[in-house]
Amino acid sequence: MRIDSATRDQLQEWEKELSAQYQRICQHELSLDITRGKPSAEQLHLSDRLDGILNGDFRAADGTDTRNYGGLEGLVCARELGADILQVPTEEVLAGGNSSLTLMYHAVLTGYLFGFAGSKPWRELQSPKFLCPVPGYDRHFSICEQLGIGMVTVPMTDSGPDMDAVEEQIRNDRDIIGIWCVPKFSNPTGVTYSKETVDRLAQLGQFANPGFRIFWDNAYAIHDLEQQVNLPSIRAATQEHDTADSVLQFASTSKVTHAGAGVAFVSASTANLASLKKQMQAMTIGPDKVNQLRHSRFFAEFTMLREHMQKHAQILKPKFECVLNQLESAFGDSDLGGWEKPKGGYFVSFNTRPGCAAAVVKLAADAGVKLTPAGATFPYGKDPEDRNIRIAPSFPPLEELDTAMSVFVLCVKLASVRQQLEKL
Repeated sequence: MRIDSATRDQLQEWEKELSAQYQRICQHELSLDITRGKPSAEQLHLSDRLDGILNGDFRAADGTDTRNYGGLEGLVCARELGADILQVPTEEVLAGGNSSLTLMYHAVLTGYLFGFAGSKPWRELQSPKFLCPVPGYDRHFSICEQLGIGMVTVPMTDSGPDMDAVEEQIRNDRDIIGIWCVPKFSNPTGVTYSKETVDRLAQLGQFANPGFRIFWDNAYAIHDLEQQVNLPSIRAATQEHDTADSVLQFASTSKVTHAGAGVAFVSASTANLASLKKQMQAMTIGPDKVNQLRHSRFFAEFTMLREHMQKHAQILKPKFECVLNQLESAFGDSDLGGWEKPKGGYFVSFNTRPGCAAAVVKLAADAGVKLTPAGATFPYGKDPEDRNIRIAPSFPPLEELDTAMSVFVLCVKLASVRQQLEKL
């Protein structure tokens, strides 16, 4: 279906046919949800051996009784696991609780209230701002919004953020104190940053505000669907350009083991870790070391973690294929939208014709299929072109996902045809 060249009569006929199909679907009273990137029950079952794995032995290899207080940095064995995931030295890793988002919030709050490594607090700037590659991750934006930190969008390309735009913004505005990055299988586009992009990001610390920090949320560091996709090391790049203090890296096992009971990690320079730990001492006596020990025994070797993630991929791959096949079949030769073909991660990013995303989401909701709200992948929930929709294939069973995608495809067609008719 190509509607740019269609006549009014053709569009009216299509609208009639599509509306009839839509009404029939609404009668089925569906209740399907593809809003968020949650692991499925089948994926969660892969880690059920965590339950009871300690078998009453709560002492870590170094003799630490994990049931007790203390250990702000986390267990050494847990930090080693985080170091393997992020490919950094163990001494540069702090292992926390179950949520990397919590660590990111704490890091932003530290920068805002106290500053990092001797730089002044962000709150003392006239108008502190973060750069936000879009489309991006809504929870990153929520942190900034809650703290009153401004957000400046920069476009995502097929190799990462538009670095010309990033560099221009930072050179022209000393109040820019951060940038959000999901560098591998970006949320939601699935893009992995190129070597050039990583290298240019590493150089930002040479001319940015001294308090500027890159928030490197490597949430999908090991979430490859088929062959491993290599992400260039931001640590190595910052070492080369003498900007190690400019980066904070984050990861977790939330989409590796049990999503609500994983282990989160932050990796940073010695100076940045000192800033984080100074504030953490006032808010906690230490993380859940029992859970950290469980994970360390579950993944006694990094090869075990790789094998575990291959099992995840076997579950996820058919779901991504379902989404991509439906999109290709419906829109491969049309002018109704475009999408990315990710090689890993948890999302598929779809762009409707400008001005159609909100209508598609509403039509789908009325038909019983919940989608991520239109605009969620932009700061303040406002997509200026009203076109991006994030699809999350992981949670529903394959049969339900297939049904949900059929409804999605129909809603995209119907919304597009109706919009075009309104223009004529």
